[in-house]
Amino acid sequence: MGLMACVCGSPQVAPPPVPDNLKAPASEMASLKAFGKGKQIYVCTAKPDGGLAWVLDRPQAELTDASGKAIGKHYKGPVWEATDGSKAGGQVQQRANAPEANAVPWLLLKATTHEGNGVFSHVTYIQRVDTEGGAAPQSGCDQSHLGTETSVAYQATYYFYVPREQ
Repeated sequence: MGLMACVCGSPQVAPPPVPDNLKAPASEMASLKAFGKGKQIYVCTAKPDGGLAWVLDRPQAELTDASGKAIGKHYKGPVWEATDGSKAGGQVQQRANAPEANAVPWLLLKATTHEGNGVFSHVTYIQRVDTEGGAAPQSGCDQSHLGTETSVAYQATYYFYVPREQ
């Protein structure tokens, strides 16, 4: 059956040290730690002030466990999908600048949608921490590139939270 089959009896995972605004509520416990590696995909977009900027369109990453085994993927939504077919979609609640320059911010997301029955079925919060790379390019988005995409390699650690058993 393995760890992926049911989060209900899984051992608690130690939550990461994060700024206070990125902490999950005390009613939740970390149940899964996954490593994401892939790219952040940006689109050259016109801003309301008339300028142009690279705007995040979607992540595209593989999720692995501590041993490097594939356990799912992360894509536009943002959505996390486990190999068992279960999915959790999230919405950013809080963010903090990453300690590393040119890294995407650390995030706390609240799960807003679920699909399927599996490891992500009962996820309530997701943290993105320990980010490397992925920040939007600072140049190259001009009128001749309007609507084009560029991708930036990134990696991050994701922590998935579920309600503590009452």
